[in-house]
Amino acid sequence: MKKIATIIVFTIITIVFVLAQQPNAMQQSVMRGKAVYTKFCLSCHQADGGGVPKLNPPLIVTEYINDKNKMIKIVLKGMTERIAIDDEKYSNNMAPHNNLTNQQIADVLTYVRNSFGNNAGAVTVAEVQAVRNKQ
Repeated sequence: MKKIATIIVFTIITIVFVLAQQPNAMQQSVMRGKAVYTKFCLSCHQADGGGVPKLNPPLIVTEYINDKNKMIKIVLKGMTERIAIDDEKYSNNMAPHNNLTNQQIADVLTYVRNSFGNNAGAVTVAEVQAVRNKQ
C-alpha cells in the first residue's frame, strides 16, 4: 500500500512539474508574436523596438501601445500621418499588414505590448476580428 501511495504522489508531483514548465497562453502568443515581429516589423522598428529617429516610431515603453483598437487599426490599415511621440515627430509611412491573420496580429501586438519595457497585456483574436469587421 505504501508503495502505491508513493508512486501516486510521485506521479502527481511529476505531472505538476511538467505542467508548470509549459508556457501559458500569453507566453505562447508572445513567442509566436516575436516571430511575426521579426519577419514584418523588425526592419523598421528595430530589434530593440527603438525605431528610427524621425522616421519609424519607437515601441519602447510608450503610452500609445495601450490603445488596443488603435494598434490593431494601424497594423490593418497602415499609417500615413505624421505623429509626435515624446516631442519627436515620425513621418515614415507604415504599410498595411491586412494580409496577416487575426492570430498573427493578436500575437505580434501581444509581443509588442509585453516587450521593450511594455507591460500592457494580451490582444485577442476576437478583438482583432472585431476591428477588422468595422473596416
